Amino acid sequence: MMRLLVRSSLRHLGRHPWLTALSLLGIALGVAVVVSIDLASGSALRAFERSTDAVAGRATHQLVGGTSGLPEHVYRDLRLRPDAPVSAPVVEGYVQAAVGDLRTLTVLGVDPFAEGPFRDYARDEAVGDVGSLLTRPGTVLLSARAAKALGVFAGDELPVRVEGRQVRLRVAALITPADEDTARALEALVLTDVSTAQEVLGKEGRLTRVDLRLPGGEAEAKRLEATLPVGVELVRASARAGTVEQMTRAFRTNLTALSLLALVVGMFLIYNTMTFSVVQRRGLLGRLRAVGITRGELFALVLGEALVLGVIGTVAGLLLGILLGRGLVGLVTQTLNDLYFVVSVRRLALEPLTLAKGLTLGLGATVLAALVPAWEAARSAPVTTLRRSTLEEGTRSRAPRLALLGLGVLAGGTGLLAWSTQALPPAYAGLFAVLLGAALLVPWLTERLSALAARPLGGTFGLLGRMAARGVRTSLSRTAVALAALMVAVATTVGVGLMVSSFRGTVVAWLETSLLADVFISPPSLVARRGDATLAPGLEERIRATPGVAGSSTIRVVKARVDDIPTDLLAVDFSRTGARPYRFKEGDADAVWRELATSPDALIVSEPFAFHRRVGVGDTVRLTTDRGPHDFRVAGVYFDYGSDVGTMLMERSTYERWYEDRGVSGVALYAAPGQDVDALVAAVRERVGDTQALMVRPNRSLRQASLDVFDRTFTITQVLRLLAIGVAFVGVLSALMSLQMERARELAVMRAMGLTPGQLWGLVSLQTGLLGLLAGVFSLPLGVTLAYILVHVINRRSFGWTLRLVVTPETLLQALLLALVASALAGLYPAWRMARANPALALREE
Repeated sequence: MMRLLVRSSLRHLGRHPWLTALSLLGIALGVAVVVSIDLASGSALRAFERSTDAVAGRATHQLVGGTSGLPEHVYRDLRLRPDAPVSAPVVEGYVQAAVGDLRTLTVLGVDPFAEGPFRDYARDEAVGDVGSLLTRPGTVLLSARAAKALGVFAGDELPVRVEGRQVRLRVAALITPADEDTARALEALVLTDVSTAQEVLGKEGRLTRVDLRLPGGEAEAKRLEATLPVGVELVRASARAGTVEQMTRAFRTNLTALSLLALVVGMFLIYNTMTFSVVQRRGLLGRLRAVGITRGELFALVLGEALVLGVIGTVAGLLLGILLGRGLVGLVTQTLNDLYFVVSVRRLALEPLTLAKGLTLGLGATVLAALVPAWEAARSAPVTTLRRSTLEEGTRSRAPRLALLGLGVLAGGTGLLAWSTQALPPAYAGLFAVLLGAALLVPWLTERLSALAARPLGGTFGLLGRMAARGVRTSLSRTAVALAALMVAVATTVGVGLMVSSFRGTVVAWLETSLLADVFISPPSLVARRGDATLAPGLEERIRATPGVAGSSTIRVVKARVDDIPTDLLAVDFSRTGARPYRFKEGDADAVWRELATSPDALIVSEPFAFHRRVGVGDTVRLTTDRGPHDFRVAGVYFDYGSDVGTMLMERSTYERWYEDRGVSGVALYAAPGQDVDALVAAVRERVGDTQALMVRPNRSLRQASLDVFDRTFTITQVLRLLAIGVAFVGVLSALMSLQMERARELAVMRAMGLTPGQLWGLVSLQTGLLGLLAGVFSLPLGVTLAYILVHVINRRSFGWTLRLVVTPETLLQALLLALVASALAGLYPAWRMARANPALALREE
């Protein structure tokens, strides 16, 4: 008997290829979005981890110093100790290749005589003169893969750019590691000796770190730590990758949650497909029940169909996700470079765990969405299953109960969102509960509003208008699902759109108050928001002495570790200007600046820093300085939207008291009254000359560059919005096609009674237009609610930013038009097909 049921099921799916194909497409798109985001972000993180492991080698611990690294004598003194551990000096930094694909390269300066226990790249097969690395200045080793991409060979020159300077390196030899993972990790690595790396990176006399191997574990580490000089810290080598994971967790969580919205919309499509499958075969299912088929067998039949669709759609989604991931990996990598760290991703890494996750989500969502239709098919008595009206009567009778359930779910979601915690999972659970609760309200609202719409539509379009409104109400089991899918998709568009526009408006207002200077000068940096590159020695004073300058300030941006997380520390010199371009969330501005100027250990922190570390005015922050660990008092909390990790700021005099670094990352100039800004820019460029390639930008140019970074950051969010709309459009098209095909005989009767093809076209178009209008009306309050959740809950818990929600009428109008256009486009094919259908063929079964 089950074999007969399976054949019947396959025959039914084969007779409706378009609906089956749309269902598969919906599942595939939902799975593809989730998988592609996971693969893209995972590939970027794994590329960073591979390069980190390759650079760290077999080190168990590392000696690190303050913001400028370690003085060379630390390594010398360590080696001279009687109980000296296995150690090796390292100088590390980034340069940009000036040839080939202009990739970012990691320069790793090592001591070849101490490297053996840590890294053994040179032992791999090499082509060229490896020995010249020790005898000839400016020589480097390069992996064969990197050389191919850059178009250089052994013996060639490799021009690179670093901090606005052009440096020419000589490729002594090409390394070809036998291990594939090592080969990938070395794709962006330039290996050289310590002295060459110091010259290239401008770190003469300094080391980035000292790698250690401590076989005695933590006991040996504690003994060594107790004897270290002031300003030197011992850290675990494995901590770096974990820190990056922690830094980017909120960013990746938000991307994953947005991608899951597409899968949620896809679930409506699956539910719609399976419901249509049950409704279309209600006569057959009723007859099967009448001849003895059990409820369990019918339940298994419908669930089995869903599982077949789920398997095919999910596998297709995995393949599509891989293709989509190849396109998204560039966007994710660019965002990570703009916000967090330098990483070069050349290919998508296919992780079995990610593919298994996509498979589980696809099949799980399919089975979950098919449970209700399967249960409906199994529970109905044969006599009621044979009547089409029974389903609609049941749907209308359940609508009030579903609405009450929806209100309960909304209340639960509100409770989760109001929960005072920084954890993200409750916030996203609350957001999805709001979406589900709103979807459960749709059947009851649709019935009420379609009944109310009958009168105005009848007054405007006559009988066809009344028929269209009643058709929506009498087919509630079909129309409510289509409306819910379109509502969720459009509401997502409204919510994300309002969030992005509100965020952008907040950033624009922040830039207007924080970029007070007229001209900004800085060396080019490989990370868009960081200014850790430095000006050439003496260049700062030449720039500040440019004629036409009324005032100036300087900034030094360095990385300081707070709770093992690299955090931007800004040292600002305001001694030659009265401007203070910072707004405070906590603390009186006059009192804060007075304390910063007079206290030797005061600093201010950004809002995200205070949020994540739970600190406020009067609390202390411990930093590792060149004078040893020191607690700095928080004098104020300022608004800042340049970093979600957070930033700290102190006076330049305070910074120089605790750190030996004297570099300058940037200069801000204030033009004298009557001084033309463009002329001042030209004067600065002329004054700098060929000393160093600098970015000399007027206020408006830097503001636009900052907004460009912002827009790049949210490009992937806009892509996810479009994909969610695509999934919803497929769902609406499927629902409307199934609705109109189910009404084929009803419409054929109307044709036989004199309804013309044009009138039939008008009837279908009116009905789809009403569906679009209702979906648009439903989506507006839900979209604004989602925007509120994203701005005041999700973003707050993720990044610690205070944003101002701005609801623009343009966004709401666009959403309403989007719903109308989507439903109108989705209704074109059903209207065309019904208008061309032969009434005699459609009535044959009557």
